[in-house]
Amino acid sequence: MNRTLIGICLLLTASVCTAQKNEIYKKSIVSLQVVAGDDWLSPPITQLDGEPITIAFDDLTHEYHRYTYTLEHCEADWSTTTQLFASDYLDGFAEGNTIDEVQKSINTKTLYTHYRLQIPNERCRLKMSGNYRLTVFDENNGNEKILSACFMVVEPLAGIQIEVVTNTDIDINGTHQQVNMEVNYGMLQVTDPATQIKTIVMQNGRWNKERFNIKPQYVMPDALKWVHNKQLIFDGGNEYRKFETLDVNHTTMGLESVNWDGNNYHAYVWTDEPRPNYVYDEDADGAFYIRNSDNVENNISSDYLIVHFKLRAPRQNGDVYLNATWTNDQLTPEYKMHYNEQDGVYEAAVLLKQGYYSYQYVVAKTDGTTVPVSTEGSFYQTENKYQALLYYRRTGERTDRLVGYQQVQIK
Repeated sequence: MNRTLIGICLLLTASVCTAQKNEIYKKSIVSLQVVAGDDWLSPPITQLDGEPITIAFDDLTHEYHRYTYTLEHCEADWSTTTQLFASDYLDGFAEGNTIDEVQKSINTKTLYTHYRLQIPNERCRLKMSGNYRLTVFDENNGNEKILSACFMVVEPLAGIQIEVVTNTDIDINGTHQQVNMEVNYGMLQVTDPATQIKTIVMQNGRWNKERFNIKPQYVMPDALKWVHNKQLIFDGGNEYRKFETLDVNHTTMGLESVNWDGNNYHAYVWTDEPRPNYVYDEDADGAFYIRNSDNVENNISSDYLIVHFKLRAPRQNGDVYLNATWTNDQLTPEYKMHYNEQDGVYEAAVLLKQGYYSYQYVVAKTDGTTVPVSTEGSFYQTENKYQALLYYRRTGERTDRLVGYQQVQIK
């Protein structure tokens, strides 16, 4: 059976969990979240003059820090744009802006301060589409760089059509999914698509699964088409796993136990067993949502717990990591799992704020990409979301603009 889903749009459509090139440089900074509006499931992408991008994070101290941020425009490959002045892409100030929305945690064992900002705001309003990187600095500590958050702004000038099929050149209704795509740019002035047009295709918003600027098989006067392109075949993977830490005194979904050791709360996720067969289980594709059972002022009343993970699996051919939006899609030491030879399980312990979390286990390859852990399975039925981005540079322009965006979910 072929399962297909086709979507055509000039505007932003349904929400998608996405994971980006966000980075944290200071150990006390946690729970970084970058979304459009206030929707935890939405990707950090908005239309020019559309809803704001929201950036929020915690600092594990009650001590106030004067955090400031700079905003820079980036090319399609996320390199910093060097041919523009700040006044070309924004009204206001590109650097030295202060984060003013600051709240201390209340009634929590772990003390923290919650910081939040939105773009645009009264100091900074964007006027150009494309990729953006916001970098936060600590003025209290010699302008130390503490984090970078990435988001995208689109002006819908081109159409994108995506079709996802399970008939691939690798297998038919097996372990892979094929993305076919067509982009239509009749509204744009394109004389050389090979240099003026760039595309990105991603699975579940994961930048380390991106396919950048794959050559199309068909070039038409106002369109490009990719049909059964081998470079747009993705592992189907499996549905994300999930758990909730809504109550520090009682177990909730996915937890075996919770306790307090005198210094920290601990939550123990049930051991994740092998999944040899596909079983549908609705998930959030790596997203996380901060909340607790009281559901009042979640951002400052939710406590932190050390969450313990166990994955039953033989040793893999590479390092195993937790992967999700909340890991910033980064293969960093705090999300690396360690193998327990005696019990035959991979283990990790991560400090996480109360809430709902979805996650997966991946094996890091030497080229920086990842594959699913062998016991997690890879299935053509998996309900993955796929995103396509279309960048354009008009003749004589000095940067890449984002002129098309589409996302679909295979069901």
